[in-house]
Amino acid sequence: MSRDELLAYATEQILTVPGVRIIGTAREKAGVLSFVMEGIHPHDIGTILDVEGVAIRTGHHCAQPVMQRFGIPATARASFAFYNTKEEVDAFIKALSKVREVLG
Repeated sequence: MSRDELLAYATEQILTVPGVRIIGTAREKAGVLSFVMEGIHPHDIGTILDVEGVAIRTGHHCAQPVMQRFGIPATARASFAFYNTKEEVDAFIKALSKVREVLG
């Protein structure tokens, strides 16, 4: 799968996780998926995903002024490139379900 196909697949799959809201919905995006989960701080998301073997980034991502403008304290961000696989996206989504299970 290409990076764009992986991003499209990941976007479709992440929307099946209750309470997830994608941040940044430009039509032509790089391989980045920023999101928040209702009631769960992004740093907590990152910690649980790390324990599950999935690496993401959390925080302001050099966009603190715009995040403040929109009232978003931080986001979680998954990145996809030519070396990622559909199975890795599936593991990411499964780990997000674990976040919801643990933190509610």
